[in-house]
Amino acid sequence: MRGITVVLLAAVALAASGCKKSDPAKPAGPQGADAGAAAAAAGTRVTGKLVEKIDAPPYTYLKIKAASGDVWAAVPKADAAVGSEVTVVDAMPMEKFESKTLKRTFDLVYFGNLPGAAGASPAGGPAAGAEGGPGMAAQHAMAASGPTEVGDVKVAKATGADARTVAEVWSQRKALKDKPVTIRGKVVKFNPGIMGKNWVHLRDGSGSADKKDNDITITTADTVAVGDVVTAKGKVLVEKDFGAGYAYPVIIEEAKVAK
Repeated sequence: MRGITVVLLAAVALAASGCKKSDPAKPAGPQGADAGAAAAAAGTRVTGKLVEKIDAPPYTYLKIKAASGDVWAAVPKADAAVGSEVTVVDAMPMEKFESKTLKRTFDLVYFGNLPGAAGASPAGGPAAGAEGGPGMAAQHAMAASGPTEVGDVKVAKATGADARTVAEVWSQRKALKDKPVTIRGKVVKFNPGIMGKNWVHLRDGSGSADKKDNDITITTADTVAVGDVVTAKGKVLVEKDFGAGYAYPVIIEEAKVAK
């Protein structure tokens, strides 16, 4: 499908990820642009022909000719050929966005990811709000929202005394609080440089969408790509509150990630 399609309402995306938002109010949708009017919530998709590309670390800005008109998107620095068909997923609309690097204000720009792109960022990742980027609430939403397309995932469990599956981390989270775990899974979403961390969603085939225990979020300084099968070792935190109304029933923090 071309153009911009709302693939998940923000509340659905947050529930799928295991992050809960204390304030259920809907975010205000973009206004004044034909392309933006169709996408009033987080978790949109922008598809079309790439007609212009501007590298301005930590982002690459993409001007996409979509069915509804020209749309600007920003993704973690990535290679994309002008003239090719691209799709930006998990896009968050930002109005009147000022790029300090480009000294330019965009009426509307969508922050998202190119599927399969590693999304490398400067060492340590840009801090929250770097480059005038999304505000805290938008950054939380980008990090928290689960992936929209995953397909079949089946990854063998890690080895060792502290090895757990995704579902086991969820079911044993109270007993695992503040303890290290090792988990092996497939990267199904990667957001770099949000609040000074890289955010990774892992799945291994355990758990279920109905029980919301099939996806685990980890934070790390390491860079990975969607589709990678990795082993992550980090500390389990329970009911972690990042502010702005976003809290995680369980999350793995400060993880070391290796392929």
